[in-house]
Amino acid sequence: METVTPYLAYIAALGISAIIPGPGIAAFVGQALGGDRRASAMFLGGIALGDVTYLTVAIVGLAAIAKTFASAFIVIKVLGGAYLVYLAYKFWTSDVGLTKIKRTEAQSGIGSFLAGYFVTLGNPKAIVFYLALLPTVLDLNNVHFAQWAVLAVLTVLIIFVALSPYAVLASKARTMMTQPKALRRLNRFAAAFIGGAGTLILAEAASAAYKTTRI
Repeated sequence: METVTPYLAYIAALGISAIIPGPGIAAFVGQALGGDRRASAMFLGGIALGDVTYLTVAIVGLAAIAKTFASAFIVIKVLGGAYLVYLAYKFWTSDVGLTKIKRTEAQSGIGSFLAGYFVTLGNPKAIVFYLALLPTVLDLNNVHFAQWAVLAVLTVLIIFVALSPYAVLASKARTMMTQPKALRRLNRFAAAFIGGAGTLILAEAASAAYKTTRI
């Protein structure tokens, strides 16, 4: 049990952190409301890969380098935020015909994945979380590949388990609305979620850029 307990602590801490609402969850809910399950799953996959990326960065000890290249995080924030605003615009102005909707959604998989990935990478607070938590799980100075693999798998599973209920509820809300007028309102509601998340991320990027210029 001594080797299992730290991993249980990791699961609990990451699970709680994952379900706390933030820009990422807001964007994910908006994607689930305005898109199909495949696009939502791809977005969620991007979020999970972003977490695994930060997990890896923390384990290999690149936190100091990440801080040195803080401007890279600003660029990532801008790209992620801008894409979410663009996605919000597409949902707001989309044709609500069911054929048109399905065709648009089928092409949004890669874009959804990248959006989820950039949203996570645009949040450098995530690496602080991993740096604070990992020392309680393993010795960062002596990490084996097997330990990283276990944590990576746990991270992906936790992200999917914690956030999937958001997608399920949003998807059910969408399937209940089949009238064009109702779909138009739902698309605009989704656009508000996604656009709000994108705007918040862009605002954080602007704030970070301002602080960088004053240093």
